[in-house]
Amino acid sequence: MFGRRVRRHRSGNYTLRIDDQERLLLEHLIPQLRELLMATGPSGAVPEAARRLFPVAYVDEENLEAEYQSLMRDDLLRRRLEQLELLEETLTRDQVSEEELDAWIGAVNDLRLVLGTRLDVSEEDPPALDPTDPDSAPYAVYLYLGDLLGELVAARMD
Repeated sequence: MFGRRVRRHRSGNYTLRIDDQERLLLEHLIPQLRELLMATGPSGAVPEAARRLFPVAYVDEENLEAEYQSLMRDDLLRRRLEQLELLEETLTRDQVSEEELDAWIGAVNDLRLVLGTRLDVSEEDPPALDPTDPDSAPYAVYLYLGDLLGELVAARMD
């Protein structure tokens, strides 16, 4: 697709020019992220793939970290699930409100962070995609999510 996928209107709403394949991809990823988020245990145990969604505040202080997580984890989880739900509800629309766009930004960012964690993405230059590498398809999705996130954020900043 050429041109910007996300544009702001004078009304304050945003037009989404996202094709059916992109929407299908996001539709496929949403339940996977929801399942991962729901796998966070009541004790605060976080699956490895979701570790970047629940950052550690006190690396060397177990008691402070436990207190921080007890105060923040449920709120972070609730917010992430709400954003994901709003993305899912608006996925077929061609126009969203500012609040809905913010949910798209949050949910797409979460999807990208989880996939980047699973792929062990670093800050180094991205490797060339080799179609025979089993990680090439997930890595292409990771790059797509980064591109989409950039457009969502740019539209929000307009």
